[in-house]
Amino acid sequence: MIKSLLIALSCLGVLVLTGSGLWAWQGLQTLTTPQDFDQPVLFEVPAGTAFDRVARQLESEGLTKDSLWLRLHGRLYPDQTRVKAGEYEFTPGMSTLQMLAMMVRGDTKSWSVQFIEGWRFSDMRVALAAHPELEQVTADWTDERIMTELGAEGEHPEGRFFPDTYLFKSSDSDLDILRRAFERMNRVLAEEWAKRDEDLPYDSPYEALIMASIVEKETGAAFERDQVAGVFVRRLRRGMRLQTDPTVIYGMGEAYRGGISRRDLRTPTPYNTYRISGLPPTPIALPGREAIHAALNPGEGEALYFVAKGDGTHKFSKTLEEHQKAVRAYQLQRRSDYRSSPPPESAQP
Repeated sequence: MIKSLLIALSCLGVLVLTGSGLWAWQGLQTLTTPQDFDQPVLFEVPAGTAFDRVARQLESEGLTKDSLWLRLHGRLYPDQTRVKAGEYEFTPGMSTLQMLAMMVRGDTKSWSVQFIEGWRFSDMRVALAAHPELEQVTADWTDERIMTELGAEGEHPEGRFFPDTYLFKSSDSDLDILRRAFERMNRVLAEEWAKRDEDLPYDSPYEALIMASIVEKETGAAFERDQVAGVFVRRLRRGMRLQTDPTVIYGMGEAYRGGISRRDLRTPTPYNTYRISGLPPTPIALPGREAIHAALNPGEGEALYFVAKGDGTHKFSKTLEEHQKAVRAYQLQRRSDYRSSPPPESAQP
């Protein structure tokens, strides 16, 4: 009798263990099997959300078969319940445990917005406003209020933001991006100012930034930046006016319609460098690091003039006579395929 009872209890134990093993195996399969969706899925974890609620939310959105297994997993591994708030992008082929690992690491979904060298501040604001994933804080703010919020009250915004591609999370706002670009420009300008040539005609880093913005707008071919900067620096040293069209265009504002007339060149504005001496009062565009470096390390030489050749490069001249000859050759008799910037690399022979 006792022997039969022991055999029965042993069999029961084996069945229990077998059942438990199958049950545990089923749970493991649920957590490690790729989930059934064929497109990337965005999943948001609000701040302060408990792990059990995250698990149930995954089940309700069809991202795990049964949240029970995930909640049990959390009991066994408490360190894997510390999910971070944010928006996550789950891709086809991911398992529930892979999704959980992403949330524990805080690998939230990111987007990007790009500011291009040569853009104006108004172009930046348009790019920020057009991004559907970016929280719009400054949409109805004036430029002046933005600068005040950035700790630069009373300062002009033009040229004060570094052109680059900025990644951001769903929790970021347009003001956050502006702050990063503003602080980045301050750092880059300080770094380049520390490596500047001696005896430059600038009284401050801001004046160098103004020059860099002009170099950025005048240069189609990157290798000419230091030459263009050299011409402008030599003109400043000699007391010659810069006479650069991009400053005239900037000073025209909304009146600019794609061309400059003799009348425009004669019309006084604070930015018309055909009428004013020295630098204009502010930058006229976003300069990149290369333009800033060129403004602070201008190329050597004797050229005081340059004119666009129509292929994106310039003809540099030492004398006014040489310059006038170049103007007749390249401007008064323009080539049919005239362009102010070089063709894309793929189009070059």
